[in-house]
Amino acid sequence: MKRSLLIVLLKFILLSMIPVNAQSLRTETPPLRERVFFAGNIGLQFGTYTNIQLAPSVGIWLLPRLAVAAGPTYQYYKDPFGKTDIWGPRAYTQFLIIQDINNIIPLGIGIGIYTHLEYEGLSLKRDFWINPYDEGRFFLNSALAGFGINQQIGPRSSMTFTILWVLSDDKYQVYSNPEIRIGFMF
Repeated sequence: MKRSLLIVLLKFILLSMIPVNAQSLRTETPPLRERVFFAGNIGLQFGTYTNIQLAPSVGIWLLPRLAVAAGPTYQYYKDPFGKTDIWGPRAYTQFLIIQDINNIIPLGIGIGIYTHLEYEGLSLKRDFWINPYDEGRFFLNSALAGFGINQQIGPRSSMTFTILWVLSDDKYQVYSNPEIRIGFMF
């Protein structure tokens, strides 16, 4: 786990050394097609505990620093006691605190820093989480908050590294604190 996290962070740092041309400053609102974005997270964990997550989303930049997005999430989870499918909707907002750190510290890297707030409504199987003899599903509402960095990898694409904490206090926690996510936006 530590080795794979180290490899991901090393790739993230190496990608940050790729120069990206900055967009020119404009005063009018960009057209809708330039403000809409597609994003997503992919999570993979294999071993005694297996967790595979897919979470695509579509969003819009409301302001140059404020974005909102929504989409489905799906997880396959397996541990020594059983396996289950977890799915549901999610919505989040991101606020760019620093759009390009290069404007503050001229390092030649195009990294931005943002805050992240998220809601997930997850459908969980009763027989896995509550009682092995109980059928059906129940809904778990989760609120997550944290921060992250994004690295431009093209004119309209970036890679994100987000650290989130679960704010909801529920006995059926799907995530451990902190939840670390790596994603892409284009």
